[in-house]
Amino acid sequence: MLHELATASSESWISFNWDSLFSNFLPATRDGITYGGIYALVAVGYTLVYGVLNLINFAHSEVFISGAYAVVFTLTGLGFDGNSPNLGTIPLIGDLLVALLAGAVTSAVVAVLVERIAYRPLRARGAPRLAFLITAIGVSFAIQYLIFLWRGSVAEPSVRMVPVKAIFQIGDTLIFLNQIIIVVAALAMMIAVDQFVRRTRTGRGIRAVAQDPDTATLMGVSTERIIVLTFAIGGLLAGAAGLFYIMQVPSGAIYNGGFVLGIKAFAAAVLGGIGNIRGALLGGFLLGLIGNYGQYLLGDAQWNDVVCFVVLLLVLMVRPEGILGSSLAKVRA
Repeated sequence: MLHELATASSESWISFNWDSLFSNFLPATRDGITYGGIYALVAVGYTLVYGVLNLINFAHSEVFISGAYAVVFTLTGLGFDGNSPNLGTIPLIGDLLVALLAGAVTSAVVAVLVERIAYRPLRARGAPRLAFLITAIGVSFAIQYLIFLWRGSVAEPSVRMVPVKAIFQIGDTLIFLNQIIIVVAALAMMIAVDQFVRRTRTGRGIRAVAQDPDTATLMGVSTERIIVLTFAIGGLLAGAAGLFYIMQVPSGAIYNGGFVLGIKAFAAAVLGGIGNIRGALLGGFLLGLIGNYGQYLLGDAQWNDVVCFVVLLLVLMVRPEGILGSSLAKVRA
């Protein structure tokens, strides 16, 4: 009797709906790739900071949401609201670039301020790594609460900037303009950062500091400048992700809106191999796809996060260093 009750309880708690997954496979793939591009851009910030400082910057999720707020305020000032404006192509591109610049600059400034105010004093005092970790968590909650005091607990009004317009169709699945913009732009930015780190003089400086900061300093590399630049680059990409997030979720600007997405972006960085820029890209897209497939398979969107982290744990059991696994210090042009 007890066995029958346990079986019934288990079956009611979790079941696999393969028909739902197969019938929604293309929409799940479309949405997974879209969110994966956003995760990947945020994940680069975790990867760069970890590669240079061996620091997990948990405040990076708030760097991201700061950029999202800047995007919303900029677009609202430009006259956007919950309905897509009927603009021509050139004016729309211009407004998106203005919003992108506002989000990227805001996030970069917040990221650099976090480094200057929270982390630099700890480095100057030779603080242990645990102090950095606790500080990162504290800064994350502090920024959340400051936004809460400023804007309250209600999400900002929806801002829809790109018309809901299907560009092409695969089977019965429509591919929308905003999703194409997000994926193409995210890929372009990721490739640009990867090539910047691999091929430029400053990129060589980043790799040198990641490999051996003391030797890099003796060779004339300004370690502090590289650290600030690393935070700034991560912030720029997080701000761009803020624009794409608002394009996908028009009501997504809320004081704690970066927390779950930031954790998933961190998971994406770990999945791909934290410290590896290409790993962040791969991990972001994989996590986006896995989460969407999981929610259709299990029949509830709340399973999205659970499935992502279960798969992450399984991968790390087999390959603790992540899928690609090489560090930023080992990157070669």
